[in-house]
Amino acid sequence: MTDGAPAPPGHGPATASATASSGPAPTSRADMDAALRALVARKDAWATLHPLDRVDLLERTRVTTWEAANALVDDAIGAKGALRGGQAEAEEWLAGPYAVLRNLRLLARSLREISRYGAPRPPGRPHANAAGRVVVRVFPADNYDRVLFSGYSADVTMAPDVTLEGFTSAQAGAYHAQRRNEARGEVALVLAAGNVSSIGPMDALHVLFAENAVVLLKTNPANPYVGRFVERAFAPLIEAGALRVVHGGADEGAWLAAHPAIDRIHVTGSDRTHDAIVFGAGDEGARAKAAGERRNPRPITSELGNVSPIVVVPGPWTDADLAAQGLNIASALANNAGFNCVSARVIVQSARWEQRVALLDAVRGQLALAPTRAAWYPGAEARHAEFVAAHPEAERFGHAAEGELPWTLVAGVDPAAEDEICFQREAFCALMAETALPAEGPVAFLDAATRFCNERLWGTLAATIVIHPASLREPGVADALERAIDGLRYGTVVVNHFPGLAYALTTTPWGGAPGQPATDIQSGRGFVHNTLLLDHPEKTVVRGPFRPFPKPPWWLGHKRALDVARGLVDLEAEPSLWKLARVVRAGLRG
Repeated sequence: MTDGAPAPPGHGPATASATASSGPAPTSRADMDAALRALVARKDAWATLHPLDRVDLLERTRVTTWEAANALVDDAIGAKGALRGGQAEAEEWLAGPYAVLRNLRLLARSLREISRYGAPRPPGRPHANAAGRVVVRVFPADNYDRVLFSGYSADVTMAPDVTLEGFTSAQAGAYHAQRRNEARGEVALVLAAGNVSSIGPMDALHVLFAENAVVLLKTNPANPYVGRFVERAFAPLIEAGALRVVHGGADEGAWLAAHPAIDRIHVTGSDRTHDAIVFGAGDEGARAKAAGERRNPRPITSELGNVSPIVVVPGPWTDADLAAQGLNIASALANNAGFNCVSARVIVQSARWEQRVALLDAVRGQLALAPTRAAWYPGAEARHAEFVAAHPEAERFGHAAEGELPWTLVAGVDPAAEDEICFQREAFCALMAETALPAEGPVAFLDAATRFCNERLWGTLAATIVIHPASLREPGVADALERAIDGLRYGTVVVNHFPGLAYALTTTPWGGAPGQPATDIQSGRGFVHNTLLLDHPEKTVVRGPFRPFPKPPWWLGHKRALDVARGLVDLEAEPSLWKLARVVRAGLRG
């Protein structure tokens, strides 16, 4: 969930840059080489380690992760210039320890099921959709989810070559190979993201347990404290010889990516980082990319950002509906101060919808109420200035202090504009745009919006569709919605909610739409999280209520967001009905 590698020194606010750069010194090449030698020595043993032995490691790692959680949140809010006790702290608990603990718990469950049944058991039975594609429900994962996320669901559409009869063989391929005595050890380099504390740890978990490779995790200079967290939280995996942590920036990453001990690479960052690894840097790299000549032959998976659309389907909205969705959309920008690859970037509306302006006014009202935040991610102020220079009519909200950015809305962008920065560049700061398509009615609009997102917006990671339940009862609209969900070229489509939800659920595979060539990688290739170990997922579809009750804790203004977030972390670490009741009670008071 990141825009990419930090900007060079001097880009962005001085206070944020100084905070982001504090941390361990870059690991020396001698020490990185030693770490790789240690991993090479353990890779074959890891590849053949029995699933139940891995469960033991995961359960011990859950304990150490819970113990390290508070320090991680302290480090994160300190580095981001946030205050204890507010919405920003709640976000750090949810996007950090909660997501990691959930990932660990559900991975352990899957490995137990592999040992017992040969493959993980999804919560829903796989079935064929109208197009003959295999679809499987992956959320809610258990009764805790059914209580906490009432009305929410998630399904995964599998690749065309997956059949109902062969579904089980399309799960946990590394463990099928293990049973056939065909498992071979590999060393993977994981280049961590700089914006969300759980990304690097969860990328490492996926590579360790889904791809069956030992991992060298290089931290990001924008959040080097993640390394301290991993060394403490993942101590059992480090002690088992499956994981090592090193530190540094682009130079260290480039050296490691070319190291002969590295067999595969996973990067969460920018398309520029991906291209530098695959084709090389500078003019020579640009020439190699233009010619399609790879300089790095290793398999590379990646998650590389997105200009994330929120497609708003016209419908019979009440004032309460407008207020709720104004809050939903504003929250999708404000989360993590706008430094998410799935932050709201382009609101797509119908120019013929009579409530278009009213919805924008609801968004404006919420942005005006939201406290501004530090522009802590390197290069944020420069990016914001570039977008505002292209659109001097941009509206600013809030009272931004030095080192902060105002919430910014660029409304009424021409959908036919060529080389539009708001469509082709990820702002990765506190800014989003709005555009309106000349389409009459929800059916025509959904078809037009699908074409617009696929053809005009950069990225293939995640998209949101907001649709009123009354609209779905109109002739043809439900079919048009399904057509849009199927047609949108994104790895995740979320109905009515912020795509960050799909990121955190972990049973939901997370990555860009498959099929992008290396020369036009967009949001990347491959899926992570995916605790059910689906080998060939193609698209995750999450659905939630249009007007959810209780209010989601990631929405702005939730009165008990921190209580809910901390309660969810405790519940994931050590589930109990008493803890569940405590979270529900806090949520109802939000």
